[in-house]
Amino acid sequence: TEKFFSHLSETDAACKTRLDIFEAEMMRQEGVTGALKAADQMEWVRRMNSIHSRAEETVLHDLIYDG
Repeated sequence: TEKFFSHLSETDAACKTRLDIFEAEMMRQEGVTGALKAADQMEWVRRMNSIHSRAEETVLHDLIYDG
């Protein structure tokens, strides 16, 4: 069981790291910035939710389902 929990911990850390990287890159590509957040918070939230969902789906597919 120690090996299993270690594997889960490593997988979780890898997923979080990859998710952060994907989200940052998608934000840059789509122009989601602090200025947008200041100007139109609801639009910023919509875009961030979309980015998070797409990045999470990619990470889960790459590291969990096909990993």
